[in-house]
Amino acid sequence: MADSPRDSSPEGLVSSNSNSKYPNFEVDYVISYSLPPPSPPSQQLAEAEASFSQLIHLLSKTGFAVEVRPGRPPTTPTSPSSLLIFLRIASHSLLEKQIYRYRVQDWLYGVRTAAPGPPNSLSEQEPITDAERLRLAYLLITKPVNEGGAGITPGVGQWRFVKSVFPLHDRKFNKEWIKDWSTKYILDDEDLLKIRNQFGEKVAFYFAFLQSYFQFLLFPALFGSAAWLVLGGFSWVYAVVNCLWGVIFFEHWKVKEVDLAVQWGVRGVGKIQLPRPQFKFEREGVDAVTGEIVKVYSPYKRLARQALQVPFAGACVVVLGGLILGCFSIEIFITEVYMGPFKQYLTFLPTVLLTIFMPTFTTLLTKLAERLTELENYETVDAHQASFVQKIFVLNFITSYLGIFLTAFVYVPFGKILVPYLDVFQLTAQKFTVEGKPLPTKEWVINPDRLRKQVIYFTVTAQIVNFATEVIVPYAKRRIFKTVEKVQMEVKGEKGAGVEWPKDADEEHKFLKRVREEAELEQYDVTIDYREMVIQFGYLSLFSVVWPLTGCSFLVNNWIEARSDAMKIAANSQRPIPWRADSIGPWLNALGFLSWLGSITSAALVYLFNKSGGGQLGVGSVWDIPGWALLLAILCSEHVYLGVQFVVRGVIKRLDSPGLQKERAERFAMRKELLERMVEEEVVSAQAEKGVGVRDGEKITREVLEEEARQHSGLGPEKVFWLRQRGAGESVEVGRGLIQLVSLANNNTAKRE
Repeated sequence: MADSPRDSSPEGLVSSNSNSKYPNFEVDYVISYSLPPPSPPSQQLAEAEASFSQLIHLLSKTGFAVEVRPGRPPTTPTSPSSLLIFLRIASHSLLEKQIYRYRVQDWLYGVRTAAPGPPNSLSEQEPITDAERLRLAYLLITKPVNEGGAGITPGVGQWRFVKSVFPLHDRKFNKEWIKDWSTKYILDDEDLLKIRNQFGEKVAFYFAFLQSYFQFLLFPALFGSAAWLVLGGFSWVYAVVNCLWGVIFFEHWKVKEVDLAVQWGVRGVGKIQLPRPQFKFEREGVDAVTGEIVKVYSPYKRLARQALQVPFAGACVVVLGGLILGCFSIEIFITEVYMGPFKQYLTFLPTVLLTIFMPTFTTLLTKLAERLTELENYETVDAHQASFVQKIFVLNFITSYLGIFLTAFVYVPFGKILVPYLDVFQLTAQKFTVEGKPLPTKEWVINPDRLRKQVIYFTVTAQIVNFATEVIVPYAKRRIFKTVEKVQMEVKGEKGAGVEWPKDADEEHKFLKRVREEAELEQYDVTIDYREMVIQFGYLSLFSVVWPLTGCSFLVNNWIEARSDAMKIAANSQRPIPWRADSIGPWLNALGFLSWLGSITSAALVYLFNKSGGGQLGVGSVWDIPGWALLLAILCSEHVYLGVQFVVRGVIKRLDSPGLQKERAERFAMRKELLERMVEEEVVSAQAEKGVGVRDGEKITREVLEEEARQHSGLGPEKVFWLRQRGAGESVEVGRGLIQLVSLANNNTAKRE
């Protein structure tokens, strides 16, 4: 177990409380271990006990100091409870070995330019951050036993009772973090570095992206305000400038994330893949490159299962698209055709239907996406996550943009043709009226302002609602549940479940209360925040030509978003595992796709709706618009976009950056050191040889010459050529003699003249 008894003793845990330097009692990780309800009796409780014993022994054998405390008490005989398992790497030498091992791995994969020094001097070479220490501790917990870990996979197989494994929040850091950010308008590199050192590069990259995106929004906010005042909506000038902005931002971020990866020392870390414990291999084979034994799964089977993404996308379109289209049709009928009773209440019917069914269908399709991703059976965590993100992006694309697409390209152009088919709602409603009397209606006309109002809703109102559901609702839910649980405990008494739950020691009570609160929090998923920002970027790229003030709304929203996300991590979520990353991952491809699609939709919207340019939708007819001209406008816009992207990419790549300068400086220093070392070795080798033949200063005698002649008798002329002069001293003497002959010849010539 631990090589220091103090580390694993209750006294060692408690004594840290008196020292403010260790507010978390030196705890690295906490395992929330769920216990099934005591009633009715079942085999599960015995299984949980056996699994718990195995868990403790494995963790101790791996090198962790372990402490167990009571977690959530059972409030009723049928309610579950939990235990809290506190972990800390007991041996400092074990931590040093892990750091050395993974830094050497980074060097071998090219992440580091130089090999690390000896293990006992690692902290002197490069500071050991909290993020690095916690990441390596988590790897010790989860990696397989044959690789030196404990092999714990939360919620899977024999570890199904392990609810979560999480590090504790640094309350002091969180308080200073929130206070500091609340007084800043712009975040600097030092702020991002603090996040990286505390929560890892994966979270730091999100905030770096959010900050870079926020700074770039200054231009579309200012230009959009001017365009709204001077040009109005559907301006081709705004559309061109907005597409150009999207290209510049996308290409800038591609370079920026490389620069950050170099500065943070994680460039190329994506090549170091974490294996998925759930991966199921078919056979073992020999790697053609390394010669190692590797686990193999048929790529053809995976390709066949990846092909299921096509029917999955179709199912998303049918289910979600059908729901959105149905509610869209009902809304048009009620708000623009129907004039009967209860109209003021029926107006909310589409919203109610979407509120009820949209989350349900989205949840079902998300679970289906998870299942499909599991069937694809990826070897690594990153590959699994990238495939899942692709499916989630399809879902969010449909739910976020389909309504606006319907309004822009179906409702307005073809409304007069399709609205008569909405009589089905009127005929259905007449069945519930007295004697089937017809419902009062009005003549329908296209509402050209509907598209603008819809864009304003998604870019303003929906952002406010999202903020409330992300920050306010979780806090309110937690407060309500805590109050209900407290009332239950007071009603049932301390023995509500038939057992008396142990009381905390006085010196531990405050600390354990905080840990129990953190154990009940949700795990932070940075993918959700990435999804919000990418979808928001899509609104700006695709539809801001409808309402140019979109950039202003997003600028204000994202200033608040950065602070609310920080608050979400600090107060509403468990502290995230500090994983490393060298980019924003698959979301970069989503940004590129939306930027490209924006060039197409902007061209189509301007052509269809810009009245000064001939677009008369909402006043004229769709049949008055030549299809070839619309297609030509879209193709020209797309090709101009691709050409501009090529130019911008070339220009940005020529620009230097601090990160790339640092990388070149490190590589130059490494090459210089190697060359100097080689020169030193050559000099030492030459000095060891000290010439060929007779050493300098050795006296030449008859015996020496005779011995040399015997040695050279069997050599060829090419060998003897290099043995005429015995060392550097004799070469100097020969040269001087020749120089004196030349000088003597010059003197003789002068005398004759």
